[in-house]
Amino acid sequence: MISAVIDAGDGLPLTLPALSRQQAQKYGDHIFLASDDVRLSYAEADARSRRLARGLLAAGVTKGAHVALLYPTGTDFIVGTLAIARIGAVVLPLSTLSTADELRGLLTNSDTGFMLAAPEFRSHRYDQVLQAAFPELDYSRPPPFRSLTAPWLRRIWFSGPPRAGHDRGWSIESLEASADTIDEKYLEMVEARVMPADRLVIIHTSGSTSAPKGVIHTHGTLIRHSNNINEVRQYDPEKVMFSPAPWFWVAGFAYVMLASFIAGARVVVSNSTVPAKVLDLLEREQPNETSGYWQSVNYLAADPSFGKRNFASMRRGNLYPIMPSDVRPRDPSLRHGQYGMTEVGGLLATCPDESDLPEHMRGSFGKILPGFEVKIVDVETGKESGVGEIGELWIRSAFMMEGYYGKHRSQVFQPDGWWRSGDVGMFDADGFYYLKGRLGDMIKSAGANVAPREVEAVLSDLTGGLHSVVLGLPDPDRGQVVTAVIVTDDDIDEPALKQGLAGKLSSYKVPRRIFRLQQREMPLLSSGKVDMRKLTALVQARW
Repeated sequence: MISAVIDAGDGLPLTLPALSRQQAQKYGDHIFLASDDVRLSYAEADARSRRLARGLLAAGVTKGAHVALLYPTGTDFIVGTLAIARIGAVVLPLSTLSTADELRGLLTNSDTGFMLAAPEFRSHRYDQVLQAAFPELDYSRPPPFRSLTAPWLRRIWFSGPPRAGHDRGWSIESLEASADTIDEKYLEMVEARVMPADRLVIIHTSGSTSAPKGVIHTHGTLIRHSNNINEVRQYDPEKVMFSPAPWFWVAGFAYVMLASFIAGARVVVSNSTVPAKVLDLLEREQPNETSGYWQSVNYLAADPSFGKRNFASMRRGNLYPIMPSDVRPRDPSLRHGQYGMTEVGGLLATCPDESDLPEHMRGSFGKILPGFEVKIVDVETGKESGVGEIGELWIRSAFMMEGYYGKHRSQVFQPDGWWRSGDVGMFDADGFYYLKGRLGDMIKSAGANVAPREVEAVLSDLTGGLHSVVLGLPDPDRGQVVTAVIVTDDDIDEPALKQGLAGKLSSYKVPRRIFRLQQREMPLLSSGKVDMRKLTALVQARW
């Protein structure tokens, strides 16, 4: 049921250990995860995570301890998450894209005590990356590990058998072997002490505008909110979801992995870099739901074998390039988007209607989900804005994050509980939300405010979906000038684009210059997001 309170008395398990045991009994051999050549049932996920949890207990991991996960999306990630959570420890998913410097900062600032890691993924050898982060690491010697940089970090376990030159104590194989010293009854007693108010996960923001912040969510809040989303989108055990979203960020962790587990659904993921193999997986599993950034699957649609494939099962979702033509939008910005952030546990606004919108609703992100109180506040006056007026979005809810790790509540929330999102937007008369940009991103040109997202949406329409970035560059006469960057390896027709923009936007919103950057030239952060500082410097130099 949809509930505006966490404990609604409807029987929904509000801790991950209770949820895992219920789903194993309820769904048993039903497949939860289909990943490349691996399939994992609900019963198998429960059994494997119970054994790993007993190993963690034997190693001295206690309730409240911070346990990092450095895994790509897949079986190890879900088994590790369930194992950590079912003993009351706190899950810290870390990006597999992280550099040595980034891992040093994340592990140190989060006071992580234990870590489960893949030995390698794609071009990353994580034992080497971690050794670069902490030069005092010596895998030839038995753990525990002690570091003056990360004083709480004690144990790191790598998946699989011990690596050459590594002491056996660094392998998860040895950790699971120690599970035999902890019986099932003891684990059940430990699980019984996990409460809905206990911390479940600390998810770090991607750090695109500042240093990554560790966002804390508890068992009860994240499970109830995810269940509410499932009810709104009618997500049930018959659904098979394909999503390329990584699970170490909130969209993948909550909206895809956790929500699918709550629903009893199947989730389909792939770590293959070969398009044909991913397409083989999709044909085999026949997903009927999709979720992610639709631009991220353009490479699948470009594969020579794509036209011969049968994906008629895909009826809902937003990975438009690989979905049947009869369910694709005529323009992606004329479908309700999905608006959310790490601090609200994923989604904040959505709409189950996936039909094309009228032009006046272009850019809608749907309506605010149950359990959240919101208001738009004028940044200059501090007064609440009315319908159609742009301002900063403020949010208050029992489903909000507990806070940022290492920060006092007074540093995060207003005295009356409101949280300032930093996002600029507006509501229409029917309650639909429209995001206009970030406070720091708004362009002030000759006294007028320009929302980059609005211009980017029109550019996307005019260029057939090419990635674009709109920014403001300093100008002595206008304060800032609107400037656009189109990411493509092909030439662009700047005059024609300006003419097209002039037909859809007020004159002050039309970029004075439109630059082309090839994909390889685009400066990116390790999160995959655009490095706006470097991009601004690059565009200024070219101007």
